[in-house]
Amino acid sequence: MDNDSMTTFERRQRIISMLEDKASVRVSTLAELFNVSETTIRNDLSILEEENKLHRVHGGAVSLKQIGSPTANGISTQFANAEVKKRIAHFAADMVEDGDSILLDASTTVLSMTPYLQKYHNLTVVTSGLDIARALSENPSNTVVLIGGVLNSKGTAVTSLMGAQMLENLHFHTAFISCVGLSAEAGLTERNLEEARLKQQMLATARQVIALVDSSKLGQISLAPFAAISDIAYLVTDGDADPAIIRSIQQKGVSVTVCGENTVTSYRDPLARTMYRIGFANLSETESQFAVDVRRGLERAAQNAHNIDLIVYDNRLDPQHALRVADRLVEDGIDLAIEYQIDYKTGSILMEKFKHHNIPVIAVDIPIVGATFFGVDNYRAGHIAGVALGEWIIDQWDGIIERLLVLTEPRAGSLPETRIHGQLAGLQEVIGPLDEDRIIYLDSGNTRAISEAEVVRTLEQLEQYSRIGILSFNDDAALGALQAAQRLDREKHVVIVGQGADRFVRNEIRRPNSRIIGSTTFFPEGYGEKLLNLALRMLRDEPVPPALYMEHVFINHENINFYYPD
Repeated sequence: MDNDSMTTFERRQRIISMLEDKASVRVSTLAELFNVSETTIRNDLSILEEENKLHRVHGGAVSLKQIGSPTANGISTQFANAEVKKRIAHFAADMVEDGDSILLDASTTVLSMTPYLQKYHNLTVVTSGLDIARALSENPSNTVVLIGGVLNSKGTAVTSLMGAQMLENLHFHTAFISCVGLSAEAGLTERNLEEARLKQQMLATARQVIALVDSSKLGQISLAPFAAISDIAYLVTDGDADPAIIRSIQQKGVSVTVCGENTVTSYRDPLARTMYRIGFANLSETESQFAVDVRRGLERAAQNAHNIDLIVYDNRLDPQHALRVADRLVEDGIDLAIEYQIDYKTGSILMEKFKHHNIPVIAVDIPIVGATFFGVDNYRAGHIAGVALGEWIIDQWDGIIERLLVLTEPRAGSLPETRIHGQLAGLQEVIGPLDEDRIIYLDSGNTRAISEAEVVRTLEQLEQYSRIGILSFNDDAALGALQAAQRLDREKHVVIVGQGADRFVRNEIRRPNSRIIGSTTFFPEGYGEKLLNLALRMLRDEPVPPALYMEHVFINHENINFYYPD
């Protein structure tokens, strides 16, 4: 059947069939296959998840078999506390970076990480879990090593000291493990002696150990101990955890993160002289890799600070949801709020809520009147990208550009709009003034899917032109524009610059002859430390400037490996 003539039902059935053959699918791949927008595919996946046909993950979906526990006869079944374990696993997976070397035990909680690890590349994974090894080996960039030894009776894991021997003289960045029981007194315990010895050897080879333990196992003690509480750096659990147990674990110097249904709270050292409770309302965890990098940097900084309880919510790119999140943060008793939300008009309402409770506010990237601003020096960030685009046009197109598409985000307000003004100014400083009738402004919607749809529609109207420049509000807009050009087989007709230099656009810049020639980096991975330093100064009533800006560099194919070694 022609994909263009498929009904919605037929398309969704095809998606289900594809998941029977392969463990996961990506939104971008499906959109290209069925010749529909990514927004349409996301809607399909959401409906299918509601029908319990698949499980959504960042950037796509996975088969339900990926989150079940296979029985001895190969039939997939749902394991105990599956939803809780998925929340814990999702948070833990965000602690991984491209290129990491990690150890994974064979527990069902760690198995639940595998769908969320699909987005990473060049991982070196050593595991005692057969299902984990199968799932992660589907990404050809990963190196997956299965520990040798005796197969357990369920056929899902390897045990015995034969497996431990191969770990000698190896060194790993992080070990992710679970257990049958965890208590402040007995530490982490297992039912099986050989499995406990294997885990003990696994932990000895890792620089840091992260325990993923649902609340039903806290306070429990089983036969064989394999680690003391002091051996782990981080405990990730769920919202039903007993606060008294959490406190006893904290007192051993362990950072604890509690993954509730709607929030994530990270607790630090309770013996620190002054504890602060900071709320972070993030831009969007599903639509923006930039926002994920900011959140991860903030979590790392809070962990290193030892006196910060960090509460994280997702604003979901939705102004009304951002207001509800603000109410929850106030109820959580925070000392300071860090707001990252898209709609400048909502900022005054948010500020009034926090001001009423004497809560100081830091606004990230989108200014809020009355809040301390932190983030992008918008005009400068835009200007250096505009100059770079102009130099490329001079070099490759003899200085001639037939049309210029400008992907904006009106909701973000006047200050981020200067990012666009900076790009226009930098471009025209190099190639000369452009007539207004050659400039076309499009609303990027702050997402890749909306940007793609707008650029597809516009390129179809500009069929006669082959030299089209594209300026972007952010990297999602730039990637959407590229997908539109590829979809219409017009990639060579466009040249694009981005803003942000997130990991996805960096991967694209590394691609030979990419039409995204570069992006101004905002170093989102560095936001966390600077944000936390600013927050602590404010909480200690130290004077701070009204605005602090990140440094900016235009990342391109020539310098990317200097700033971001692959």
